[in-house]
Amino acid sequence: MLRDVKDLKGYAIGATDGELGTVKDLYFDDQQWGIRYLVVETGSWLSGRKVLISPGAAGGVAWDSGRIDVRLTRRQVEDSPGIDTDKPVSRQHETTYYDYYGYPYYWEGASLWCPVVYPVEAGRSAESMSPANRSGGADGTDEGVKRTEGNDNARDSHLRGCNDVVGHGAMASDGPIGRVHAFLFDDATWAIRHVVVQTGNWLQGRRVLLSPQRIQRISWPEREVYLDMSREEVATIPDYVHERASAGQPRD
Repeated sequence: MLRDVKDLKGYAIGATDGELGTVKDLYFDDQQWGIRYLVVETGSWLSGRKVLISPGAAGGVAWDSGRIDVRLTRRQVEDSPGIDTDKPVSRQHETTYYDYYGYPYYWEGASLWCPVVYPVEAGRSAESMSPANRSGGADGTDEGVKRTEGNDNARDSHLRGCNDVVGHGAMASDGPIGRVHAFLFDDATWAIRHVVVQTGNWLQGRRVLLSPQRIQRISWPEREVYLDMSREEVATIPDYVHERASAGQPRD
């Protein structure tokens, strides 16, 4: 089923032995278009520190009650590598994070969660391995880093914060078309399937669904998303009727 990433904001995150905090943002990668992390703001037990939680750790998502239970302990999260979520997350940081939890590097394979399609499969495969059998060291050693050497795609992180990109201007090949309104993702694979664009006055303020594969690049300085399609092509796309939540489309 498709979900709006904005609906996840404020979801409670529970560990196996207590509460972790609430979702403040999500990071996605702009190459494979998968949601890679939940940005969780911890409560007083961890002085409000923000931590990253992979969808691979999700044991179950209660969409009706707004809660995600993860297969992690509070101690695991407390001891996880510190990451400053106010700055871009580098591939080096991701490598240390993935080595700590024993997850396979998603950026090293053709499948969305390398070598599997579903994040829960990647999470369970990591749980079944002892630290000694993991391909990267849980203590942040260089072994995991060496696996990415010589791979230009792996050296540079392509993570984007959903909160940051929502509101970016959407630029067709021949002019502006509006602004990014939301992202819709598959709640099984956590892959982003559609970008919702709120069109400007030239198209009477409609909302349309665009494939993320039509995005050529995202410019942070300009706060613009550039598409490989014309305004005329966008005008032919049917309206996105967001009220159809009962038919599998989420509400605003």
